[in-house]
Amino acid sequence: MRILNISAQKPDGTGSGTFLSQTLAAQVRAGHETAVICGVDAGDETSALPAATRVYDVRFNTPELPFHVCGMSDEMPYAATRYRDLTPAMEAAFERAFVGRLVQALDEFAPDVVICHHLYLLASIVREKVSGVPVVAVCHATDLRQMAMHGLEHDCIVGAMRRMDALFALHHAQVGQIVATYGVDLARVHVTGTGYDQHVFNETGPAPERIPGSIAFVGKVSFKKGVESLLAALDLIAPADVACPLSLTLVGGHDPASADYKRIAARVPECRWPVRLAGRVPIEELVRTYRASDVFCLPSFYEGLPLVGIEALACGAKPVMCDLPGVREGMESLLPRNPMRWVEPPTMLAVDTPDPAALPAFERRLADAIVAAVSAPREAFDTTHASWDMVVARMLAFVGECR
Repeated sequence: MRILNISAQKPDGTGSGTFLSQTLAAQVRAGHETAVICGVDAGDETSALPAATRVYDVRFNTPELPFHVCGMSDEMPYAATRYRDLTPAMEAAFERAFVGRLVQALDEFAPDVVICHHLYLLASIVREKVSGVPVVAVCHATDLRQMAMHGLEHDCIVGAMRRMDALFALHHAQVGQIVATYGVDLARVHVTGTGYDQHVFNETGPAPERIPGSIAFVGKVSFKKGVESLLAALDLIAPADVACPLSLTLVGGHDPASADYKRIAARVPECRWPVRLAGRVPIEELVRTYRASDVFCLPSFYEGLPLVGIEALACGAKPVMCDLPGVREGMESLLPRNPMRWVEPPTMLAVDTPDPAALPAFERRLADAIVAAVSAPREAFDTTHASWDMVVARMLAFVGECR
């Protein structure tokens, strides 16, 4: 098949960016011809994408688009424009730029199927412009959050999603959220799950010695990813509570202008246990971090189906995850009887905003789960059913039903 993949965001730096680049790589491995339309800032490279993929990049911070790439989260690990802040002129420029590249890709690449990432603004534009081939879209949860938070082109997006040939959900609970948000036909929403690169994230080959008590976090270094609560939880763990010293490595980008990152950075030196802000790291260093870590912790307040937990498990770390709606079910559906530990989240005031009064109890639960994970033996577990190759195979099987 000739597969055109489309995302308004950068093809790296976020979970959905990784989903895009990794499903592209899996499509190439399966023998398909691939192309991608994606948003990047002026000067950005697209080296995260497979060399065999034809790239139609839309450049932001240029005279044509004099603002940053639009971010599906209000806090991105790179400078980004919030969708809620788009003016009519900015939105019109956004549409012109992407439609221009879409018309070029349709003419030159002649795809057999178009796969959009995020059930949101760009996917609605694509649905209006493409005919004659299936157009499908992948939900990444942040699109549902945008729909709940403000009304940008709400009716246009809803109408376009109802005309999609198929919609893909990360887990079964998300199917209900998609149907409720967009009013789509349940029969056209399919669960594909998320994936990881089994060729990279594993325990084979040379690896650093695993350090007892070492904890890794991977994601945007922000309040909504639970990083401040993770630091607070570590402060609740006394040396007498654990048999070995603890340490924490925070891997991931951040918005340099965000107030919550500044709070996190200021708190790091005051934490009871050593904390290192590693920033964004090359893939090789990320793998070494997973392999060297005793425990992986993602206390995020909002997620789709976080692949970092699967990557950590594949590399032998013991994951501690927030038991968010649909996430535990999705993980257990993909990987039955997996050894992940789950922490009850705080009461939420909004889709990604915890009740401040509920945070102390959540942080106590998180601290107890970390202690339990540090004290527990490691369990070998086969994660290969959640590989990107399997995700793409499921996606294309559903596409075949549309043709």
